[in-house]
Amino acid sequence: MIQKIDSANLEKLLAGLPQWRYHAERGGSITRDWVFIDFSEAFAFMTRVAMLAEQHNHHPEWSNVYNRVSITLTTHDASGLSLRDIDLAQRIDHLI
Repeated sequence: MIQKIDSANLEKLLAGLPQWRYHAERGGSITRDWVFIDFSEAFAFMTRVAMLAEQHNHHPEWSNVYNRVSITLTTHDASGLSLRDIDLAQRIDHLI
């Protein structure tokens, strides 16, 4: 079973993701928003994220409106934030 990140390690791990916002409700999640030049750029980014998420079998909650993309990561099996979320967030950050 996937383990939720304990509070002792959470702050340190989140410090490595300064552009992601932590939400404590429902066990914890992280969110980041992007603004692109246009819809095509936003969609291309989402495609890259989709391929990455599929490779790691960890899929984000996300939304797209024209040139904006919002991604939320949480691990439902852990009832909150897990190392899988931190890892995927780091990988997403390297796509840009």
